[in-house]
Amino acid sequence: MKPTSNHINYIEFKAKDLDATKSFYSKVFGWSFTDYGEMYIAFSDSGVEGGFEKTDTDIVNGVLVVLYHQDLEMVKQKVIAANGKISVDTFSFPGGKRFQFLDPSGNELAVWSHDV
Repeated sequence: MKPTSNHINYIEFKAKDLDATKSFYSKVFGWSFTDYGEMYIAFSDSGVEGGFEKTDTDIVNGVLVVLYHQDLEMVKQKVIAANGKISVDTFSFPGGKRFQFLDPSGNELAVWSHDV
């Protein structure tokens, strides 16, 4: 399915133990997984694509909602103009790039785009 600008496209969770997490969601819900090294696993067959990022810190807000937008720089400027705060500046990952921001209530979300 092709991503649509301004739609929730991906959800990231934090996880202490990726193997236990993968086993749990596979057994209980039948999700499929793709490993991306020792620090990240992506899941599918869940209704929305997502992933688990390994962390050793306490998990307080373990979910990151990720939106898609075809014009990453434009939407970043709109976030800033609407008094959002950039919490993680734009960075690249295999297949794209993204940034993270805080909304006026302090909720952290991310926006990603394909590499052009």
